[in-house]
Amino acid sequence: MNLETQNNTDPEPVRSASRRGWRNITSTVAILLIAPALAVFITIFVFQSYEVYGMSMETTLQDGDRLIVQKLSKNWSKIRGKEYIPQRGEVVVFDKPASLSNTSDNVDHLIKRVIGLPGERVVLHDGTYTVYNAEKPEGFNPDLNQDYAKDIFTTPGEVDITVGPSEIFVSGDNRTNSLDSRIFGAIPAKSVTGIATLRFVPVNAFKNI
Repeated sequence: MNLETQNNTDPEPVRSASRRGWRNITSTVAILLIAPALAVFITIFVFQSYEVYGMSMETTLQDGDRLIVQKLSKNWSKIRGKEYIPQRGEVVVFDKPASLSNTSDNVDHLIKRVIGLPGERVVLHDGTYTVYNAEKPEGFNPDLNQDYAKDIFTTPGEVDITVGPSEIFVSGDNRTNSLDSRIFGAIPAKSVTGIATLRFVPVNAFKNI
């Protein structure tokens, strides 16, 4: 009687262990397949890491800084069928304009700050930007009382441009050493890759942008 009971109960633990083994293998394979796909999805649609190249955004950002660039806002607008326009003052990463395709810097993207929005008139005179729009037809200085502007003492050049529909006017924070809309004009808003939101390298300079 005891032997019969033993024979009836022995196979069950073996089968249970076998099922657990297959479940573990299946879970591992699923993780190995899903993790790369999820990483690609996040990189394309949510956020991506970029490295700053050059000095055009000093002193806000330095050459070699690594940033988190948020892409969700733009992609969410596209999903909803709406045009995406970044806000004034945001630091954006965008495709290098075609007019700069012959430059030898080996970069595909630029990073600058949004100064002018669609339909606005941007004037640069005597070292200062003035933006004119329907809300403030008398004009205003977009740099006034902004934290990023504490080290901006003058903005070289002469500009008088009306930003086109679906375009933005951008400028580097290092106004004496920045290739920006003063040179290549307003850029299409659709060329914006995302918004720089966080600096995480160097670690001792970690900050929101």
